[in-house]
This record gives sequence, structure tokens and C-alpha cells, in this order.
Amino acid sequence: MHQDDQSKTRGQSAYRAILAAIREGHYRPGDPLREEEVAARIGVSRTPVREALGRLQEKGLLEAAPGRGVAVAILTMQQIFELYAMRQEMEGIVARFAAQHATAAEITNLERLNQQFGAAHGNPRLAAQINRQFHARLYDAARNRYLRLAVEDLQETIALLPETTFVQPGRTEIATREHAELLDAIRQRDTALAEKLGAAHIRAALETRLAITDSDAIGLAR
Repeated sequence: MHQDDQSKTRGQSAYRAILAAIREGHYRPGDPLREEEVAARIGVSRTPVREALGRLQEKGLLEAAPGRGVAVAILTMQQIFELYAMRQEMEGIVARFAAQHATAAEITNLERLNQQFGAAHGNPRLAAQINRQFHARLYDAARNRYLRLAVEDLQETIALLPETTFVQPGRTEIATREHAELLDAIRQRDTALAEKLGAAHIRAALETRLAITDSDAIGLAR
């Protein structure tokens, strides 16, 4: 492999590792990120970390911190509304395309993932991980690379949200039913219903997100 290609690959690996650390809560909104500490955590040199931090800042996932360095970005409430508004539209389109193109094997695999997701209702972090797998396979089934890139870009920004919605009691069970209804529409090739259910699933996630935010705000006010 050419040296430039190796450098690019290391930078991409560092980018994914830092994003995963943000998603898993190792770095939370507002936390500073220092090259030395990040490099030590993910086991690479500072050069690919520097490249990854620059890319994350360009995408708005990091912001300039007071003094020197960068910190994990903090989303405003308006940004959260905008983020979910876009995701609602895109996930609806994903569902519609999946109803057109998903194979029987893909649908069966999605049903298997949904069963695993439902079984993880007592473990919010595991539920979130399986949910990401479920939606990633749904993007595969939609058969549109440009739509997938756009949705995955939104998913990266969602990593900035401090909690998974599956910490809310009952949300995993409700989402499992929402997934099942969506998969039934996909299996029936009902594109209009699939799109409606895909969008409704994200609206419900936003409502849960707002309930968590309100609860946190009340807790801080006490």
C-alpha cells in the first residue's frame, strides 16, 4: 500500500475510533479532546489523530475550545429539532426504497435483528448498538448509496446526543413493535405505508428525546 494510502487509512480508522468513543460516552458533549490522550486511548500516533480531529471539526462534531484545542460539540435544542426533522424525512424514504428492493433474506435478517433488539430491553447501550445494526441493514436494503451516505452523516451527528433514547422505560419495547410493523409493510411491498411508518418511528424517537431532555432539565433545576 502506498504511504499516502496508509496515512489516509490510519486517519479514517482514528476518525471512526473517536466517533465510537463519543457515541459510547467516553467523550461527552463539552469534553475537551487532546491529541496525546486520544492517541493513547485508541493506540495510534498523533498524526492520524490530528487529521481525524480536523475532519470531525469540519463536520461540526467538534468545536474550538477556550484556549487551545477542541471539545465535543454541544447541540442546541434547535439543532436537535433540525436533526430529527431531516432524519424523519430520510428514514421515511429509506423505508419506501426498502419496500421496493429488499430481498426475502434481508427482511428475515432484519426480523432476526429486531428480535435481538427486543431482547436487549434491559440494556440500553446494547439496544442502541443493535438498533444501529438494524438501521444499517435497512439502508443496505434501500439500494441507494447516496441516500445511505446522507443518513449515515446524520447518524454521526446523533452520536453527539448525551443519552440513547432507550434509557427511557418502555422505549425499547415500543421501538421493537414499530420495527415489526415497518418490516411487515416492507414484506408486503407497501411503499406508502413503509414510508409513513419509517417517518413515524423517528417522530416517536424525537418525542422520547424531548422527554429525556425535559427530565434532565427538571433534575438540574432541583
